[in-house]
Amino acid sequence: MPPGAPIAMKLPEIRSTILRIEPYVPGKPIEEVQRELGIDDVIKLASNENPLGPSPRGVKALQEAARRIHIYPDSNSYYLKEALSKHLGVAPEQLILGNGSDEILRMLGETFLIPEDEVIVSEHTFSVYQFVARLMGAQDVVVPMKDYTFDLEAMAQAVSPKTKMVFICNPNNPTGTFVGVEELERFLDAVPPRVLVVMDEAYYEYVDDPAYPDTVAMLPSRKNLVVLRTFSKIYGLAGLRVGYGIGDPEVIAAINRVREPFNVNSLAQAAALAALTDEEFLEESRAVNRAGKAFLYQEFERLGLSYLPSESNFILVNVGMDSRKFMGAMLKRGVIIRAGDSFGLPGFIRVTVGREQDNRRFIDALIDVLSKEGGVTL
Repeated sequence: MPPGAPIAMKLPEIRSTILRIEPYVPGKPIEEVQRELGIDDVIKLASNENPLGPSPRGVKALQEAARRIHIYPDSNSYYLKEALSKHLGVAPEQLILGNGSDEILRMLGETFLIPEDEVIVSEHTFSVYQFVARLMGAQDVVVPMKDYTFDLEAMAQAVSPKTKMVFICNPNNPTGTFVGVEELERFLDAVPPRVLVVMDEAYYEYVDDPAYPDTVAMLPSRKNLVVLRTFSKIYGLAGLRVGYGIGDPEVIAAINRVREPFNVNSLAQAAALAALTDEEFLEESRAVNRAGKAFLYQEFERLGLSYLPSESNFILVNVGMDSRKFMGAMLKRGVIIRAGDSFGLPGFIRVTVGREQDNRRFIDALIDVLSKEGGVTL
């Protein structure tokens, strides 16, 4: 071979299990829409972020912590664990911190799943659950929903000798529906203790319905239960990526074996620790969300659009046309929403509840799109 000639190289063989994984597609960033369409005034109602921004206490702590970023973070997140321990009434040994709750989902798979296992998930839910199963070569078993809500009775019936894990998003993303305490108790009674039940409660701080289960109170008698929560949503710290899991100390200790050192950075730890005490901000966030939902419900009903009442900070609404086409038309009007086809709901869109002016702008754009491109007379 002459000097400088290209060398033909064959890449290592890819693990066949990952070929079943569809890459996650997040909501478009504002900057991307501005670049692509040349629009300056863009609002994002696609990723369920807090429209009020981050917790002010979190921001202040973040600024102070920035002076120490030359030092590695506390790998054990000691102070944040201590604060969460008191906040939740659990032992520090029952807590694990992650780079967002997504990382904890992945660590659960790495800890417990092998290719012979089955993982039960619902249709029309967060896609990362299937990702976790497929990443580890396990088989994901998808159970249909009932009235756009998790059918826990059917999920219990789907449990087989190969079942290792069940994922329940409560309230569910993207439907905003939830399973109540009595239904969940029946499900947990029906599931063998060898099956790990993972409750993803990313939006639980927004829930108003008294029938919503207190899963943390269930933990002492449910060793196979793991509860996930996050600082990304109501606390407004999505850009820092910090979530946490709560479970039996033995389960948490096992997950810790696959946790990367320093997985939660020092800025995230500091901001989350401060945000945890920011009750005034949380109450304002809840109030804005309630008012925003009430306005959007009223507008959807006025326009004759069906929607799902939500216990979260987003609403799933049927726009009666291809959701990708609808999303593209809304982008041209400077409004970013989420197309329902990514959740297997092609006629729906998911819209995050925003500030009053954002909600009104969304409705104005929605009316314009449906009347001009959807063939609907409003």
